[in-house]
Amino acid sequence: MTKLFAVAAATALMITPAFAQEIPQAVKARQGQFNILALNLGVLGGMARGTVDFDQEAAQAAADSLVAVSMVSQHAMWPEGTSVDDLDATRAKAEIWSDMDDFGSKWAALGEAATAMQAAIGEGQAAIGPNMGPLGNACKACHDTYRTPE
Repeated sequence: MTKLFAVAAATALMITPAFAQEIPQAVKARQGQFNILALNLGVLGGMARGTVDFDQEAAQAAADSLVAVSMVSQHAMWPEGTSVDDLDATRAKAEIWSDMDDFGSKWAALGEAATAMQAAIGEGQAAIGPNMGPLGNACKACHDTYRTPE
């Protein structure tokens, strides 16, 4: 029985790559940046709601990270042929490539909101909430326009 399981497992490992779709590095990179955004927005959102204890240093680090990600050049992250129409591993709508100027302006709005949050952290926990709105709106505008629903 053990040998049968080992043979079945080995066969599955050999067959799986044939069916797996290679995820381009650019897609992995942009998904990574969105994970970093989500993590840091969660930290700040939790502090704004009071579900996470306010920690000045952690809040500043989260805001700094948001700004850093917003400064990453998006040019290499969005090569043609990496939309949801081309790959199963992404939810990026093809509309991104037909209106890169709009996408770029939405990304710039995220950077502006992140920079405002970064500056506001020094004012304490009370300043986080009012700055979450513009930050969330910037993320939502891009998400709702350029990402297919799950």
